[in-house]
Amino acid sequence: MRFTFAESMCDWSHYVPLAIEAERAGFHSFTVPDSICYPETSDSKYPYTPDGNREFLQGKPFIEPFCLISALGAVTEKLRLTTFVVKLPIRQPVLVAKQAASVAVMTGNRFGFGVGLSPWPEDFAVTGTDWKTRGARLDEMIDILRGLTDPAGAFFGYEGKHYQIPRIQLRPVPTQPIPILIGGHADAALRRAARLGDGWMHAGGDAAQLDAYLARLAELRREHGTERKPFEVHVIAMEAYTLDGIRRLADKGITDVIVGFRNAYEADTMPLQQKIDALRGYADRIIAKAR
Repeated sequence: MRFTFAESMCDWSHYVPLAIEAERAGFHSFTVPDSICYPETSDSKYPYTPDGNREFLQGKPFIEPFCLISALGAVTEKLRLTTFVVKLPIRQPVLVAKQAASVAVMTGNRFGFGVGLSPWPEDFAVTGTDWKTRGARLDEMIDILRGLTDPAGAFFGYEGKHYQIPRIQLRPVPTQPIPILIGGHADAALRRAARLGDGWMHAGGDAAQLDAYLARLAELRREHGTERKPFEVHVIAMEAYTLDGIRRLADKGITDVIVGFRNAYEADTMPLQQKIDALRGYADRIIAKAR
């Protein structure tokens, strides 16, 4: 079992010291959130709150994820830095491939690329990208990312329905493939993870829902013939806060648990030292004993 520390929508100055302390404490990874903007008016619903309310996001600070990963990579040596998750279809594929390749190189292959769809039509409107084709374009973008960041560094071109790219070469590229982890709970996201992903990222919910997602993923991986490929499963679960719970999650095939120590949906009033104490305490209680 690997352990990921999660913090988001907080004072930006907390990220660097928290990453340093997470690495020292024995965490394997640190998640980095993504959000572009908050619209003044919107009737969009958030898929991960019971009532769909998104007002908790207003005024919350988000650092652009590739900038943040570069900063955290510079002060750590072993900690993996994983986006949770980048809203890929609102971006241009060649430019995002260049960003991904650059941070993977600069961090010594410590970059995990969690990607997914934005639930906000406004994100697509302000970036001039099409909302209706977001799923199909995400599939093509994954192929393009893999081709342009392949460690072989060969020339790569693409002819798809939504993207046409002449044969080009990026330099530098990482010496290992960038793991692409698919986020989302919809069946289309699970199918995309099973078909195209190196793993799946879970955004929380009750245990029964998680079991259903895991069963569906296994079914889809068999359907697409990918069940023998290495596959990461990153989950948020209350079971991750006890040793017995960690063992139960491992028995279900979970590879990575994501833990945090405050409610990110609420305003961040927790002092930095309290966050450091919390992650150190978890490491002593759980990580040291789970090895």
